[in-house]
This record gives sequence, C-alpha cells and structure tokens, in this order.
Amino acid sequence: MWDLIALGVVIFVFLVILVRIVRFALADADLTLLSKRGPKRSEVEGKVAWITGGSKGIGKELARQFVELGAKVIISARNVVDLEKVKAELLGKYPNAEVEVLPFDLTSDEEFLREAVKKSESFFSGAGVYYMVHNAGDDPLPIPALEITSQTILTIIKTNVLGTINLTRLIAPFMIKRGGGHFIVMSSTAGKCPVPGQTVGSASKFALNGYFHTLRSELIQKGIDVTVVCPGPIATKPLFKGTNSAEKPVTTDRCVHLIITAATHKLKEVWIANQPVLSVMYLTQYMPTLGLWFLDKIGSNRVEFAQTGGNISLMTLLFGKTKEKTG
Repeated sequence: MWDLIALGVVIFVFLVILVRIVRFALADADLTLLSKRGPKRSEVEGKVAWITGGSKGIGKELARQFVELGAKVIISARNVVDLEKVKAELLGKYPNAEVEVLPFDLTSDEEFLREAVKKSESFFSGAGVYYMVHNAGDDPLPIPALEITSQTILTIIKTNVLGTINLTRLIAPFMIKRGGGHFIVMSSTAGKCPVPGQTVGSASKFALNGYFHTLRSELIQKGIDVTVVCPGPIATKPLFKGTNSAEKPVTTDRCVHLIITAATHKLKEVWIANQPVLSVMYLTQYMPTLGLWFLDKIGSNRVEFAQTGGNISLMTLLFGKTKEKTG
C-alpha cells in the first residue's frame, strides 16, 4: 500500500517537473509574466497613454492596443507626417478613438521638453498622462567596442538615457500631484546581459534599468509605478546583416500584448524573448558565472558574423566551426 502511494507521489512530481520543463522550453517571456491572463482593461480604459517612438514598430502597435483597450493616446516621434499617418489609421479602425499627435525630439534641450510635457498635460480636457511609455530610442547596428566613435556614443546616450530621464523628471511631478502614474520603460535584453557588438547600446539600457528601478523605490509610495520591459529579438527590429533562422523573433503584436499585460498587473520587470535567448537571460541572472562564460565564448564571432552576414544564432556561434556567408 505505502509502496503504491510513494510511487504515485514520484510519478506526480515527475509529471509536474516535466510540464514545467516543456512550458519553459516553449516560453516567449519570463514565467511570472506568462502566469498572468492578459491585459486588465479596467487599468487602461479612460486613461491617457503617451507613447514616444509612436510612429512605427512597437510604438505604433502600442498605440493601437492601448486604443483598443479604451485608452486616450498621445503619440510622439520626430516625423509629424508619420505620426499623422498612424493617427489616421487608428481613427479609420477605431472611429471613436481619442488620439493626439505631439512631435518632438528626445535630444532637445530641457525647455523644449518642458513645453512638450505641458502640451501633453493639456490634451483631453487636461486629464493628464497616466501611462508614460518610454519607447523611443537609438538602436545602433553592431560595431566593435573599440571602433565606435565619440559622436555615436554621445548620440546614443543623449537619446536613450539623458532624454528619457529628463522627460521623466519633468512629467513625474504632474503624476504625483494627481496621485498616480505609471512609467513603462522599453529597455532590452542588452540591459540585463552583455550583447557583443552593442557595448554603448547595452550600457544605455543598463543605465535605464538602474535609474527606473531606483526611481520606483523613491516614488512608489506616492502612487508612481514602473514597469521595465526587456525584450529580445522582435520581428519589427532587425538589427543584423547576419542570418539567424534558428532564433525566431517574437511578433510585434505578441510583444505589445505582453507589455500591456505586465503594466496592468503592475509587474516591476519583465523579459520577452523566445528560446534560446530567454535561457541565456535566466543563466546570466541566476548563474552569472556560467551565463557570462557563454557570452564570452561567442562574443568576438558574433560581432564579426553580424557585420559580414554569417550565421549569428547562439548555438551556431557556440558550437559551429565555420562561417556561413549569405549571398
């Protein structure tokens, strides 16, 4: 009798472990995020979401899904023509949507950013921004660390770090005065683990992670939430010449669905990536010696293959013997 019970327990434990292994193998985000059932409409409906980098890619899809959930949306980017096209598309699909266009450049001086914040606060009868979505950024193509120019370094830091931080500190006081607000920060896997070929881009994302996690600890008691999003390869953001058929990017609509899910469940940090990138993130986070050894192993080849058109899949870089050139 007791032998049968013990066997049953062993089988049950084995099946539970097997299910978890299969689930992780098929995961496209961290397991905490995947445990949530989707965006909470009640957390979005009627609120104002200001999305930088809103003219294409993830920003454009963020605007669409926020509108679909009942939010009032402000979209920003440098090109006003592109923004107006997005607005027209949204209104064509959602006739009752409330969408405003606010063109500006994150690298502008403080006074210009201050005026942009004032305009954002004046839209929708002065309802004020609740979701500040920091999506705009400079994603440079791979370049060896010692070949990047000082001008490129300055451009990346001004856009990804200084502009984002300055916009945050200008709009946060309005949120605090209203008693609530939420920053959604588009960081990257490069903000959690090294990405060979993107030294300065990675540095800028690490900086964002540090700033916004610290900001949350200071302001959460005043009603300010922060969700830091670390996506890996996304279908709308090809960054390399190299082939990479072994690593499937997450689709844009799926990525945005997960982003809004994370924000409306008030998750502090989430990772969005298919395997094997997700596994590398877990390794680097929880077994840093092994994870960093792995990245050291592939680093120099990844930079070279990305520039010359070779296969940059992680498994090929780790175990492959020869370059694969594209035609």
